[in-house]
Amino acid sequence: MTQVVLVGFVCFLCPGMFNALNGMGGGGQMDRTTGNDANTALYCTFIVFGILGGSIVNLFGVRWTIAASGLTYALYSGSYIYLNHTGNGAFTIAAGAILGIGAGILWAAQGMIMVSYPREEEKGRYIAVFWIIFNLGGMLGGILPFAINYHSTQDSLSDGVYIAFVILECLGACLGLALAPPSKVVREDGSSVVLVKYTDAGKEAIEIAKLFLNPMMLALLPMCFTSNFFYSYQFGPVNGSIFNIRTRGFNNIWYWGAQMFGAYALSFLLDNQNMSRKKRGLIAFGIVAVFFNAIWGGSLALQLKYTHGPTATETTDYPGGLIDFLEHERAAGPIILYLLYGVGDALYQNFAYWIIGALTNDSQKLSRYAGFYKGIQSLGAAVAWQLDSREVSYLNQLIGNWVLLGISLPSMLYVVWRLKDHSEDVADKDSLDAKQMSHETISA
Repeated sequence: MTQVVLVGFVCFLCPGMFNALNGMGGGGQMDRTTGNDANTALYCTFIVFGILGGSIVNLFGVRWTIAASGLTYALYSGSYIYLNHTGNGAFTIAAGAILGIGAGILWAAQGMIMVSYPREEEKGRYIAVFWIIFNLGGMLGGILPFAINYHSTQDSLSDGVYIAFVILECLGACLGLALAPPSKVVREDGSSVVLVKYTDAGKEAIEIAKLFLNPMMLALLPMCFTSNFFYSYQFGPVNGSIFNIRTRGFNNIWYWGAQMFGAYALSFLLDNQNMSRKKRGLIAFGIVAVFFNAIWGGSLALQLKYTHGPTATETTDYPGGLIDFLEHERAAGPIILYLLYGVGDALYQNFAYWIIGALTNDSQKLSRYAGFYKGIQSLGAAVAWQLDSREVSYLNQLIGNWVLLGISLPSMLYVVWRLKDHSEDVADKDSLDAKQMSHETISA
């Protein structure tokens, strides 16, 4: 658990701050164009390095790959200070592309740690613990702009907010150096995380190619593609278009906080040993399907009230103008819906990680599976951010999200239906004992 908590705090300080910044809509800028283009550049490189990330982590280890990747988050946040003073978005877009490289590698390492370190009956709890710590970062990142911009009349974040993000992200990168390699980690029951295996670049290239021939990975393609697609709609056409700047930060506190609740609640079901793994999966699938259809229905009711957000020349056409959180009667419904977006994100992504973790216990395979998940997820995100950048109507963006959800559900159900009570690649006890004698061990 120690290693999962550590990587949780790395993500608290790096991706957590990034999520808070992104959640402001356009990186906290009034004009979302640069932020959207930077996100597109980010996810284009993320596609490649998400898929390659698992192999990079297998070759170079979790400590240095995570530490180096964390610095790319600080570079991205710092680029907005330059944008504030010059109005030139080229550096921010380039920083987004560099961040995509770092993020792809970091999330492959994180996914491997989160789903291979726990025992099979603990995977739901470990995923929830990580998700709670990670989203505390999003909450803190929401508090910062909310507090600093509380009395601001501007529609963009100040330099102080971006500087605070840079400092926190640098701390997160340094924390990555405290992680231990998987070969030196043992679980609480004394079993080792992974058998010692030799790997090289040639083998990793072959294993990456095999991912695209793996029937389970191919079945999960729609799930992976959809899993971050909704961020651009939720952060831009909703949070960035109908709320003022301080209320966007206020909303993010609740959005990321709600994620912690969703992850924690789902973990009780996913680790319930009184039911078979398939039964747990089927119930979780039903919860995710019903919940997401419900929040997209609520989004449709809200979306029909307006067509655009504020620009340099005009304000939003949402009835009554931009919402402030102190306008209780106007704010309650949209803020509650935004909070439920956070719950839905946690349910979907925690369930996705649980499915992937149920396929194998081999940490090297899981690093590739996690990288594959993040790579295809990034492909969907790149498309989604460009839809907003190209000013596709808000209603059409919502419909696209709803349709993709419908496409992803049948293949998720297929994989869940085929789950076994015990994963493949369970480590051999004698090999584990020998390994434990030859390596210094650190608690998971």
